[in-house]
Amino acid sequence: MSGEVLRMENITKIYSNGFVANKDITFWLNEGEILALVGENGAGKTTLMKVLFGLENAQSGRVLVQEQEVQIQNTLDAIDKGIGMVHQHFMLVPSLTVAENVALGIEPMKKGTFDYNKAVEMTREVAEKYNFNIDPKMKVMDLSVGQMQKVEIMKVLIRGAKIIILDEPTAVLTPQETDELFEQLILLRKSGHSIIFISHKLEEVKRICSRVTVLRHGFCLGSYELEDMSEADISRLMVGRDVVLRIDKEQPKPGEVVVHIKNLVKINEMGKTVLDGVSLDIRAGEVVGIAGVEGNGQSELSDVLSGLGIFSSGEVSINGASISGKTVHQIRQLGLAFIPEDRMDFGCAGDMSIRDNIISDRYFQPQYRKGPFINRKYIDQIVDQCIKEFDIACDDRNQPVRMLSGGNIQKVVVAREFTSGSNFILANQPTRGIDVGAAEMIRKTIVRKSREEKTASLLISADLNEVLECSDRLLVMRKGKVVAAFKQANLVSEDELGEYMLGIKTMTAKEMEAVL
Repeated sequence: MSGEVLRMENITKIYSNGFVANKDITFWLNEGEILALVGENGAGKTTLMKVLFGLENAQSGRVLVQEQEVQIQNTLDAIDKGIGMVHQHFMLVPSLTVAENVALGIEPMKKGTFDYNKAVEMTREVAEKYNFNIDPKMKVMDLSVGQMQKVEIMKVLIRGAKIIILDEPTAVLTPQETDELFEQLILLRKSGHSIIFISHKLEEVKRICSRVTVLRHGFCLGSYELEDMSEADISRLMVGRDVVLRIDKEQPKPGEVVVHIKNLVKINEMGKTVLDGVSLDIRAGEVVGIAGVEGNGQSELSDVLSGLGIFSSGEVSINGASISGKTVHQIRQLGLAFIPEDRMDFGCAGDMSIRDNIISDRYFQPQYRKGPFINRKYIDQIVDQCIKEFDIACDDRNQPVRMLSGGNIQKVVVAREFTSGSNFILANQPTRGIDVGAAEMIRKTIVRKSREEKTASLLISADLNEVLECSDRLLVMRKGKVVAAFKQANLVSEDELGEYMLGIKTMTAKEMEAVL
């Protein structure tokens, strides 16, 4: 491995509200290295990378590229210095082709018009050089999630990036797609590229990276050789305590059916069948997990069950009452607690306080009122109890939710839903993008509530380790259908799940009948 290609020295970033996101951070990246950057939510990882990529400006510190100090005021400066970033949420135009997306912003021109053939040629050259098996003329909307990620990586490569930031690159990939990605990252490393790998999946950090830099509360704790560290060592540095990476749970004792779904069909506004005959019963005292590549009906199922979307035909009931034609509020009154996939758009009101978010669905309940007025003293007691129980890092109960880190925003959502008294928990990607400590708390609570409080839980997650750890029964969805069902989640491997998710394997209706 050669010398340093990047050094960030004494970086301090303070936001206008006084929040110190980065405090005197120094770290470095070597040529041909894959470096892991880890830390809890709110530790400062995202802010530090935004400073590097020109999306934020630091108050102090300096950045050196190839041992030369550089000024990075915006993303164009970063790209000019050979720095590229692949964001967790893809920034692609679905209606355009791969080549059009790759060339967007650097369009080759011929006689004053966009030279599409040249864009295809440029894209094909990059794809062949780095072993990206992808057709430049395909529409992005027709690609798998793994292929979309390849397009994002090609976008930074074609702009000359030698330093590549990958933010949670495997969050939505199958094991097989993750294997492919890692092969390509190794190829990039061997060709002299240097990669900053941001991830909460510590087993992948150990597998693909040689060194790890750990941030906590805005400080850099240090950089460590990974061959000398275990996953437990890394998580202990991240959160300051031992983290249980495996969940020990008792065998379930399923009770009565809480949620009944029969022959559920949903046809979207474009006439596409996105839910195709889904049938499932969820019983009290069990956790049912759903795995699948994103875009195969999981989000639509969540929308139907929560009242955010309507269905075309079939039956859905919660605690014996049909949800057909009911509002979100009415469905919640039937017994639903809902942790949505998008916490900012559907899980909270960012400008409102932690207090108001936690009790947002309870103002009408008698215990929260004092005559015609709200019972402020009682509400404050409940909210303070939630802040303590769910370890929400905040100034106080009156702090606006938007001022919290992503992980703490998720804790606010989880605190509200887990203390709602509902007997059906619908958790859609409940730990996405949050650190191992917060994820441990959420997973253990889902399992505990099923065992101790006899809740029925539906866990939808792209994290295969999560669904395998938490679920009692486990289903796989593909193209709007349930294509596999396992009576015991602990009897199936991640690789086998991946084969069903990709359509390599499928089960017959008869094989699944006893499980559903």
